[in-house]
Amino acid sequence: MSTIASERQAASRFVLPLSSDGEDASDARLTLEVCRKQVPAFEQMLTCVASEFDVYWRALEVRTLLHLPRMARPDGTVALAAVMAELRRNAEQLRSDHWEIKDLVPEPGFLLSDLHFVGLASHQANQIFSRLHYLRSARHGSINFALVDPLNHLPVTLCSVSPLDWVRVGRQLQTQFGVPSGAAWEVSRVYSHRGAPKFAISQLLSKVRQVLAQEIPEAEVLTTAVDPNLGFQGTSYRAANWRQWMSIEARPYLYVDRDYASPRQLRATWGSANLEQLGRQNPDVLFEKSGPKLLDSLIFCCRLRDVTEVVPIPERRRVRR
Repeated sequence: MSTIASERQAASRFVLPLSSDGEDASDARLTLEVCRKQVPAFEQMLTCVASEFDVYWRALEVRTLLHLPRMARPDGTVALAAVMAELRRNAEQLRSDHWEIKDLVPEPGFLLSDLHFVGLASHQANQIFSRLHYLRSARHGSINFALVDPLNHLPVTLCSVSPLDWVRVGRQLQTQFGVPSGAAWEVSRVYSHRGAPKFAISQLLSKVRQVLAQEIPEAEVLTTAVDPNLGFQGTSYRAANWRQWMSIEARPYLYVDRDYASPRQLRATWGSANLEQLGRQNPDVLFEKSGPKLLDSLIFCCRLRDVTEVVPIPERRRVRR
Protein backbone atom coordinates (compact mmCIF):
# COMPACT_ATOMS: atom_id res chain seq x y z
CA MET A 1 0.00 0.00 0.00
CA SER A 2 1.32 3.48 -0.89
CA THR A 3 2.16 6.01 1.81
CA ILE A 4 -0.75 8.25 0.76
CA ALA A 5 -3.17 5.33 0.80
CA SER A 6 -1.95 4.29 4.24
CA GLU A 7 -2.37 7.83 5.59
CA ARG A 8 -5.90 8.07 4.19
CA GLN A 9 -6.85 4.70 5.66
CA ALA A 10 -5.51 5.74 9.06
CA ALA A 11 -7.14 9.17 8.90
CA SER A 12 -10.51 7.66 8.03
CA ARG A 13 -10.79 6.55 11.64
CA PHE A 14 -11.34 10.21 12.55
CA VAL A 15 -14.65 10.51 10.70
CA LEU A 16 -17.18 10.51 13.51
CA PRO A 17 -20.68 9.36 12.52
CA LEU A 18 -22.97 9.73 15.50
CA SER A 19 -25.78 7.44 14.37
CA SER A 20 -26.20 4.10 16.16
CA ASP A 21 -26.56 2.01 13.01
CA GLY A 22 -23.15 2.98 11.63
CA GLU A 23 -24.48 5.07 8.74
CA ASP A 24 -23.58 8.70 8.29
CA ALA A 25 -25.98 10.89 10.23
CA SER A 26 -26.83 14.50 9.59
CA ASP A 27 -24.78 15.44 12.65
CA ALA A 28 -21.69 13.45 11.61
CA ARG A 29 -18.41 15.26 12.12
CA LEU A 30 -14.99 15.42 10.51
CA THR A 31 -11.72 16.26 12.21
CA LEU A 32 -9.40 18.93 10.92
CA GLU A 33 -6.82 16.18 10.47
CA VAL A 34 -9.13 14.31 8.10
CA CYS A 35 -9.67 17.42 6.02
CA ARG A 36 -5.94 18.11 5.83
CA LYS A 37 -5.30 14.56 4.59
CA GLN A 38 -8.07 14.58 1.97
CA VAL A 39 -9.68 11.31 2.97
CA PRO A 40 -12.73 10.44 0.83
CA ALA A 41 -15.29 12.04 3.15
CA PHE A 42 -13.69 15.45 2.59
CA GLU A 43 -12.24 14.91 -0.89
CA GLN A 44 -15.62 14.07 -2.40
CA MET A 45 -17.20 17.24 -1.06
CA LEU A 46 -14.20 19.31 -2.18
CA THR A 47 -14.26 17.89 -5.70
CA CYS A 48 -18.01 18.31 -6.02
CA VAL A 49 -18.04 21.96 -4.92
CA ALA A 50 -14.96 22.87 -6.99
CA SER A 51 -16.65 21.41 -10.07
CA GLU A 52 -19.96 23.14 -9.35
CA PHE A 53 -18.34 26.58 -9.05
CA ASP A 54 -15.62 25.91 -11.65
CA VAL A 55 -12.75 26.85 -9.34
CA TYR A 56 -9.32 25.31 -8.79
CA TRP A 57 -9.77 22.54 -6.22
CA ARG A 58 -6.41 23.13 -4.51
CA ALA A 59 -7.09 26.85 -4.05
CA LEU A 60 -10.51 26.02 -2.63
CA GLU A 61 -9.05 23.39 -0.32
CA VAL A 62 -6.49 25.75 1.21
CA ARG A 63 -9.00 28.57 1.72
CA THR A 64 -11.42 26.19 3.40
CA LEU A 65 -8.76 24.66 5.66
CA LEU A 66 -7.87 28.19 6.76
CA HIS A 67 -11.45 28.85 7.83
CA LEU A 68 -12.57 25.51 9.30
CA PRO A 69 -10.75 26.08 12.65
CA ARG A 70 -13.10 29.02 13.25
CA MET A 71 -16.08 26.68 13.60
CA ALA A 72 -14.32 23.63 15.03
CA ARG A 73 -14.85 22.38 18.55
CA PRO A 74 -11.86 22.32 20.93
CA ASP A 75 -11.37 18.63 19.98
CA GLY A 76 -10.85 19.67 16.36
CA THR A 77 -14.10 18.31 14.93
CA VAL A 78 -16.46 20.10 12.56
CA ALA A 79 -19.99 19.09 11.52
CA LEU A 80 -20.23 17.72 7.98
CA ALA A 81 -22.92 20.27 7.16
CA ALA A 82 -20.66 23.09 8.35
CA VAL A 83 -17.77 21.78 6.22
CA MET A 84 -19.98 21.74 3.13
CA ALA A 85 -21.31 25.22 3.87
CA GLU A 86 -17.77 26.56 4.27
CA LEU A 87 -16.64 24.91 1.05
CA ARG A 88 -19.48 26.57 -0.82
CA ARG A 89 -18.90 29.97 0.80
CA ASN A 90 -15.22 29.91 -0.10
CA ALA A 91 -15.92 28.60 -3.61
CA GLU A 92 -18.29 31.49 -4.28
CA GLN A 93 -15.73 33.99 -3.03
CA LEU A 94 -12.93 32.35 -5.02
CA ARG A 95 -14.99 32.45 -8.21
CA SER A 96 -15.72 36.14 -7.63
CA ASP A 97 -12.05 36.90 -6.90
CA HIS A 98 -11.00 35.04 -10.04
CA TRP A 99 -13.47 37.02 -12.12
CA GLU A 100 -12.24 40.35 -10.73
CA ILE A 101 -8.74 39.79 -12.16
CA LYS A 102 -9.55 37.50 -15.08
CA ASP A 103 -7.31 39.57 -17.37
CA LEU A 104 -4.30 38.58 -15.25
CA VAL A 105 -5.03 34.85 -15.35
CA PRO A 106 -2.96 32.95 -17.96
CA GLU A 107 -4.18 30.11 -20.12
CA PRO A 108 -2.98 26.68 -18.93
CA GLY A 109 -0.92 24.25 -20.99
CA PHE A 110 2.57 25.73 -21.06
CA LEU A 111 5.64 23.62 -20.41
CA LEU A 112 8.08 24.67 -17.71
CA SER A 113 10.69 25.35 -20.41
CA ASP A 114 8.26 27.81 -22.06
CA LEU A 115 8.13 30.13 -19.06
CA HIS A 116 10.36 33.19 -18.60
CA PHE A 117 11.67 34.46 -15.27
CA VAL A 118 11.02 38.17 -14.65
CA GLY A 119 10.75 40.77 -11.95
CA LEU A 120 7.07 41.55 -11.48
CA ALA A 121 5.58 45.00 -10.96
CA SER A 122 4.04 45.47 -7.52
CA HIS A 123 0.65 46.61 -8.80
CA GLN A 124 0.29 43.40 -10.81
CA ALA A 125 1.54 41.10 -8.05
CA ASN A 126 -0.62 42.83 -5.45
CA GLN A 127 -3.78 42.28 -7.48
CA ILE A 128 -3.11 38.55 -7.76
CA PHE A 129 -2.07 38.05 -4.14
CA SER A 130 -4.98 40.15 -2.84
CA ARG A 131 -7.49 38.09 -4.81
CA LEU A 132 -6.18 34.58 -5.37
CA HIS A 133 -3.67 33.88 -2.60
CA TYR A 134 -5.37 32.12 0.31
CA LEU A 135 -4.49 35.02 2.66
CA ARG A 136 -6.09 37.44 0.18
CA SER A 137 -3.41 40.04 0.89
CA ALA A 138 -0.06 41.17 -0.47
CA ARG A 139 3.01 41.93 1.63
CA HIS A 140 3.56 45.59 0.89
CA GLY A 141 7.12 46.70 0.27
CA SER A 142 8.12 43.32 -1.15
CA ILE A 143 10.08 42.54 -4.29
CA ASN A 144 8.10 40.30 -6.63
CA PHE A 145 9.22 37.72 -9.17
CA ALA A 146 7.35 35.45 -11.56
CA LEU A 147 7.54 32.84 -14.27
CA VAL A 148 5.45 34.30 -17.10
CA ASP A 149 3.94 32.72 -20.19
CA PRO A 150 5.61 33.45 -23.54
CA LEU A 151 2.48 34.75 -25.28
CA ASN A 152 0.90 37.38 -23.03
CA HIS A 153 3.64 37.62 -20.37
CA LEU A 154 1.13 36.84 -17.63
CA PRO A 155 2.48 35.40 -14.37
CA VAL A 156 1.92 31.66 -14.11
CA THR A 157 3.76 31.28 -10.80
CA LEU A 158 4.83 34.22 -8.63
CA CYS A 159 6.32 35.03 -5.24
CA SER A 160 7.26 38.00 -3.09
CA VAL A 161 10.37 38.42 -0.96
CA SER A 162 11.29 40.99 1.67
CA PRO A 163 13.71 41.41 4.59
CA LEU A 164 12.77 39.12 7.46
CA ASP A 165 10.89 41.03 10.17
CA TRP A 166 10.02 38.00 12.31
CA VAL A 167 12.09 38.85 15.37
CA ARG A 168 12.03 35.44 17.05
CA VAL A 169 12.99 33.57 13.89
CA GLY A 170 15.74 36.11 13.18
CA ARG A 171 17.10 35.70 16.69
CA GLN A 172 17.19 31.89 16.34
CA LEU A 173 18.93 32.19 12.96
CA GLN A 174 21.58 34.38 14.58
CA THR A 175 22.04 32.24 17.69
CA GLN A 176 22.03 28.77 16.12
CA PHE A 177 23.23 29.39 12.55
CA GLY A 178 25.36 32.52 12.76
CA VAL A 179 23.17 34.57 10.42
CA PRO A 180 23.79 38.26 11.24
CA SER A 181 20.88 40.52 12.04
CA GLY A 182 19.47 41.92 8.82
CA ALA A 183 21.02 39.19 6.64
CA ALA A 184 17.88 37.04 6.41
CA TRP A 185 15.15 37.56 3.83
CA GLU A 186 11.82 35.77 3.62
CA VAL A 187 9.53 34.45 0.92
CA SER A 188 6.24 35.86 2.18
CA ARG A 189 3.85 34.89 -0.65
CA VAL A 190 3.81 32.18 -3.31
CA TYR A 191 1.01 31.49 -5.78
CA SER A 192 0.65 29.19 -8.80
CA HIS A 193 -2.30 29.41 -11.17
CA ARG A 194 -4.32 26.37 -12.14
CA GLY A 195 -2.45 24.49 -14.87
CA ALA A 196 1.02 25.69 -13.85
CA PRO A 197 3.56 23.05 -14.90
CA LYS A 198 5.02 20.68 -12.36
CA PHE A 199 8.06 22.05 -10.49
CA ALA A 200 7.17 25.65 -11.41
CA ILE A 201 7.44 26.82 -7.79
CA SER A 202 10.79 25.12 -7.15
CA GLN A 203 12.11 26.54 -10.43
CA LEU A 204 10.97 30.04 -9.43
CA LEU A 205 12.59 29.70 -5.99
CA SER A 206 15.89 28.66 -7.56
CA LYS A 207 15.85 31.69 -9.86
CA VAL A 208 15.02 34.02 -6.97
CA ARG A 209 17.93 32.62 -4.97
CA GLN A 210 20.31 33.39 -7.84
CA VAL A 211 19.06 36.97 -8.20
CA LEU A 212 19.28 37.79 -4.49
CA ALA A 213 22.75 36.27 -4.25
CA GLN A 214 23.93 38.50 -7.09
CA GLU A 215 22.10 41.73 -6.31
CA ILE A 216 21.75 41.93 -2.51
CA PRO A 217 25.23 41.37 -1.02
CA GLU A 218 24.09 41.73 2.59
CA ALA A 219 21.52 38.92 2.25
CA GLU A 220 22.78 35.50 3.32
CA VAL A 221 19.70 33.34 3.92
CA LEU A 222 16.20 32.98 2.53
CA THR A 223 13.53 31.68 4.88
CA THR A 224 9.81 30.93 4.81
CA ALA A 225 7.06 29.54 7.04
CA VAL A 226 5.16 26.44 5.87
CA ASP A 227 1.79 25.87 7.55
CA PRO A 228 0.86 22.15 7.76
CA ASN A 229 -2.62 23.09 9.00
CA LEU A 230 -3.35 23.99 5.37
CA GLY A 231 -1.96 20.75 3.98
CA PHE A 232 1.45 22.20 3.12
CA GLN A 233 4.56 20.11 3.76
CA GLY A 234 7.25 22.16 2.02
CA THR A 235 7.53 19.88 -1.03
CA SER A 236 8.43 22.69 -3.46
CA TYR A 237 11.01 24.08 -1.04
CA ARG A 238 12.63 20.69 -0.60
CA ALA A 239 12.76 20.30 -4.38
CA ALA A 240 14.64 23.63 -4.55
CA ASN A 241 17.15 22.35 -1.94
CA TRP A 242 15.76 24.26 1.02
CA ARG A 243 15.96 22.59 4.45
CA GLN A 244 13.79 22.68 7.51
CA TRP A 245 15.84 24.34 10.24
CA MET A 246 13.26 24.88 12.98
CA SER A 247 9.56 25.13 13.78
CA ILE A 248 7.56 27.86 15.47
CA GLU A 249 4.69 27.54 17.90
CA ALA A 250 1.28 27.98 16.30
CA ARG A 251 -0.98 30.80 17.34
CA PRO A 252 -4.76 30.87 16.79
CA TYR A 253 -6.11 32.02 13.47
CA LEU A 254 -7.99 35.32 13.66
CA TYR A 255 -11.17 36.23 11.76
CA VAL A 256 -13.22 39.32 11.01
CA ASP A 257 -16.84 38.70 10.02
CA ARG A 258 -15.95 35.04 9.28
CA ASP A 259 -12.97 35.86 7.03
CA TYR A 260 -9.37 35.20 8.05
CA ALA A 261 -7.23 38.21 8.96
CA SER A 262 -3.58 38.08 9.97
CA PRO A 263 -2.37 40.14 12.94
CA ARG A 264 -0.56 42.34 10.40
CA GLN A 265 -3.82 42.93 8.50
CA LEU A 266 -5.72 43.66 11.72
CA ARG A 267 -3.17 46.23 12.83
CA ALA A 268 -3.17 47.88 9.39
CA THR A 269 -6.97 48.01 9.13
CA TRP A 270 -8.14 48.29 12.72
CA GLY A 271 -5.10 49.62 14.56
CA SER A 272 -4.78 46.59 16.84
CA ALA A 273 -4.69 42.78 16.84
CA ASN A 274 -6.30 42.53 20.29
CA LEU A 275 -9.67 40.93 19.54
CA GLU A 276 -11.24 41.76 22.90
CA GLN A 277 -10.38 45.42 22.52
CA LEU A 278 -11.55 45.47 18.90
CA GLY A 279 -14.82 43.79 19.87
CA ARG A 280 -15.55 46.43 22.49
CA GLN A 281 -14.71 49.26 20.10
CA ASN A 282 -16.63 47.77 17.14
CA PRO A 283 -19.75 45.99 18.49
CA ASP A 284 -21.22 45.56 15.00
CA VAL A 285 -18.20 43.59 13.76
CA LEU A 286 -17.63 39.93 14.60
CA PHE A 287 -14.07 39.22 15.73
CA GLU A 288 -13.22 35.55 16.36
CA LYS A 289 -10.25 33.25 16.82
CA SER A 290 -9.82 29.52 16.27
CA GLY A 291 -10.31 27.19 19.22
CA PRO A 292 -8.54 23.88 18.49
CA LYS A 293 -4.80 23.48 18.95
CA LEU A 294 -3.03 24.05 15.63
CA LEU A 295 0.11 22.42 14.27
CA ASP A 296 3.37 24.36 14.49
CA SER A 297 4.64 26.11 11.35
CA LEU A 298 7.77 24.66 9.73
CA ILE A 299 10.58 27.13 9.04
CA PHE A 300 12.48 26.29 5.86
CA CYS A 301 15.74 28.03 4.98
CA CYS A 302 18.17 28.29 2.09
CA ARG A 303 21.66 29.77 2.11
CA LEU A 304 22.11 32.08 -0.86
CA ARG A 305 25.78 31.42 -1.62
CA ASP A 306 26.68 28.24 0.26
CA VAL A 307 25.28 24.73 0.52
CA THR A 308 22.28 24.70 2.84
CA GLU A 309 23.08 22.35 5.67
CA VAL A 310 20.74 19.57 6.81
CA VAL A 311 19.60 20.05 10.40
CA PRO A 312 18.91 16.68 12.10
CA ILE A 313 15.51 16.44 13.76
CA PRO A 314 16.91 16.52 17.35
CA GLU A 315 18.65 19.81 16.55
CA ARG A 316 15.57 21.54 15.11
CA ARG A 317 14.54 24.01 17.79
CA ARG A 318 10.93 24.90 18.50
CA VAL A 319 10.66 28.67 18.67
CA ARG A 320 7.98 29.93 21.02
CA ARG A 321 5.80 32.95 20.34
